[in-house]
Amino acid sequence: MKDNELLDAAVDERLRRLGTQVRSDKVMVAFVAEFSRGKSEMINAVFFAGYGRRIMPASAGRTTMCPTEMGYDADVPPCLRLLPIETRLQPQALMEWRMVPEKWTRIDLDVNNPQQLASALEKVAETRKVTQDEARALGFWHNQAPDDNPLLDSEGMVEVPKWRHALINIAHPLLKQGLVILDTPGLNAIGAEPELTVSLIPQAHAVVFILGADTGVTKSDLSIWREHLITESGDTDSRLVVLNKIDTLWDDLSSPAQIQAQIDRQKVSTAEILGIPQDRVIAVSAQKGLVAKVTDDDELLQRSCLPVLEDALGRGMMGKRQRILSEAMASGITDLRAETGRVINIRKRDLTEQMMELKGLQGKNAAVIKHMRTRISQEQAEFDLGGAKIHAVRSVHLKLLREVFGILGSTALKKEMAQLTATLLQKGLKLGVKRAYGETFDRLRANLQRVQTLCGEIQSMLAASFRQLNGEHGFSLQAPTEPQMAQYLTDLDMVERSHVQYLGIGNAFKLAQPEFADRLVRALSTRLRGIHETALGDVELWSKSAAAQLDAQLRERRRNFSRRIEAIDRIQQAAGGLEDRIQDVDQQEAALSQIELKLIELTDYLIASHRPAGTPIDIDIAFA
Repeated sequence: MKDNELLDAAVDERLRRLGTQVRSDKVMVAFVAEFSRGKSEMINAVFFAGYGRRIMPASAGRTTMCPTEMGYDADVPPCLRLLPIETRLQPQALMEWRMVPEKWTRIDLDVNNPQQLASALEKVAETRKVTQDEARALGFWHNQAPDDNPLLDSEGMVEVPKWRHALINIAHPLLKQGLVILDTPGLNAIGAEPELTVSLIPQAHAVVFILGADTGVTKSDLSIWREHLITESGDTDSRLVVLNKIDTLWDDLSSPAQIQAQIDRQKVSTAEILGIPQDRVIAVSAQKGLVAKVTDDDELLQRSCLPVLEDALGRGMMGKRQRILSEAMASGITDLRAETGRVINIRKRDLTEQMMELKGLQGKNAAVIKHMRTRISQEQAEFDLGGAKIHAVRSVHLKLLREVFGILGSTALKKEMAQLTATLLQKGLKLGVKRAYGETFDRLRANLQRVQTLCGEIQSMLAASFRQLNGEHGFSLQAPTEPQMAQYLTDLDMVERSHVQYLGIGNAFKLAQPEFADRLVRALSTRLRGIHETALGDVELWSKSAAAQLDAQLRERRRNFSRRIEAIDRIQQAAGGLEDRIQDVDQQEAALSQIELKLIELTDYLIASHRPAGTPIDIDIAFA
């Protein structure tokens, strides 16, 4: 497209976005469980059995002490990055710390050395001893909730995680395809880091909630489920409950049928307690599945039921995400082809007009040819005078856009967050905080609805202006589809729901702590900023598409005038110029047809790469 001058600003931006989306689109799967449910062992069994040993620490006790994200970034060498727990004492949000790599402790990883890899990853389980006051400042000690506090040692010290967050970057086949694993610590640590529950877990495309098959749903399990994992939208496809450790029910004194009946009863009971369909509960033995993979014991692997879980992850959760992405790709490429096709059609029509003019001059004398040149020059002058209308259209367009940018810009959002922060930082119990949250989100929703109204006004204006220009100048302008704010309104609702859990009477004492309230608002600001920036990006691309389309057709029309005048000049200068010019236009038409065929061929290939629903995807192959 660039070689053939078809790559205008809007098409270039669309291609860049599609490319970025393909490369960076991530599928985050969060593994959530209370301590000692076999979560790390399950991650080893599903993702790292190929190493022939455990990679994530999975010994008895609290193995994952800090939230750990595992993914792949080609621009970063294989490494483990650890954020010190002391950063909680500073006001920056977790997302802000991600932008300051020098504050993280980095350990390079040798992905071809399982021993070094496992040894390095053991650091996510590291702890340190602090005083009660330090634990309170870090968010791990609450006088009002003594049952949730960690135990004191003989010297009155408290054990807390050494690290606040861990990022693991390795080139595992699944991670290279865009999978991100979020390994979360247990209940106390989840509650102490609001960004985990208001940002990371709600944004995960899938959540695997792990229970013990021998214990079923315990009180602490139910607490995590109700506080952090229930979705009001009723989207059970994104929630998978795993009853782990079914091997504890394998009893030599019971028949296989009796064991299976016991497992089935636990699945039914779990589904009823959690209020989810029975097919969203899977019973497995991660430990036996890992052993079976390492020892190539197919019978044990089938008995562990690990392949059932892998199929649910690959074909269900992640497969659905992949299909959404490929549908977006197909839609984007189709739109791109339509935009470029309009420019090619303009060129074809201009060549046809030139050919008719040139053939009309065959057999005519010099006076007729000179008159033709004068007429083309007059048409060009009249067209240039019409530029005032186009300028007026752009002025109104930009005025409305500036209002949109003001609504979605960072200044307006900071003002909203400052109001909410002031309410949260009031001394004592924040009895009116839920109302303040509701009013803030009501205003944010009203802002998005105002943006939708403004976009509708711009769209109506563009459609009317384009129709007029098409009629007057023979253009083929078509107003691009206006951006829809419905998705961002849904995102706002989801963010609000994920924060509401902290506003009840049960968290009143946590909210009374300025540090906790500040972290909560900073986590909220980060998510809202992401929503606003994405919405603004959609509006900018839409605006750029309309402007670039107009620019492209204006440019083609001006080139057409130049080519027509140049052709007449060449005919006047040489007797054989007319036939040469007709032949030249013929060749241009043939070349343009070849460009169009190549464009269709390439875009057909890209669109065809969209797989129909139900087709196995690469993730299944990687599991196998």
